[in-house]
Amino acid sequence: MTPTDSRVTIHMAASLDGFIARKDGRVDWMEVADEFASGETMDPQSVQDFLRTIDCYVMGSRTYEIALDFEAKGFGWAYGDKPVFVLTTRKLPRNRGTVEFHSGDLTQFVNERLRPAFRNIWLVGGSSVCGECLRRGLADEVRYSILPILLGEGLPFFDRLDGDVALHLQEVKAYKNGTLALRYVVRHEEQPDIGRASC
Repeated sequence: MTPTDSRVTIHMAASLDGFIARKDGRVDWMEVADEFASGETMDPQSVQDFLRTIDCYVMGSRTYEIALDFEAKGFGWAYGDKPVFVLTTRKLPRNRGTVEFHSGDLTQFVNERLRPAFRNIWLVGGSSVCGECLRRGLADEVRYSILPILLGEGLPFFDRLDGDVALHLQEVKAYKNGTLALRYVVRHEEQPDIGRASC
């Protein structure tokens, strides 16, 4: 596989006002209750089929700690048996053989380690990792799941973007639970063909 065969997707769930967690890192607000009658239903089989298309996950240390906390509370490990790469310089517990820790240059890691080995790479948090990925031009698409809640303050979806990032809206879906799923293709200046990153 060549690097151009791969796709790096940033995916986050956030409040309508753009926060992915409270200031203290809590995500208790994600268990929202809403009903949108005209929305689509998240069929469990369709969700499983889609998750099978993801080849690996990348996350920061705090997102990894939240995932460990969810698992400890009985919610399970959200990433199945797929490889999970945790970007950190800290010493963290390794809960399974599919988890690998990495520190070092992000561009080199994505382009030389991940892209040649995986076709569908998902960055699932946190804001500093996603922001850095966009600043360096490493992301091909952004998937933004907006939950029906306003937090007022918290940790922002993207941390400290230094400039504009042009996007092309590829898909919009509204679900019965009130979640709105947006899918954007990142419009790289050197690659104006936005169809390159489409499924």
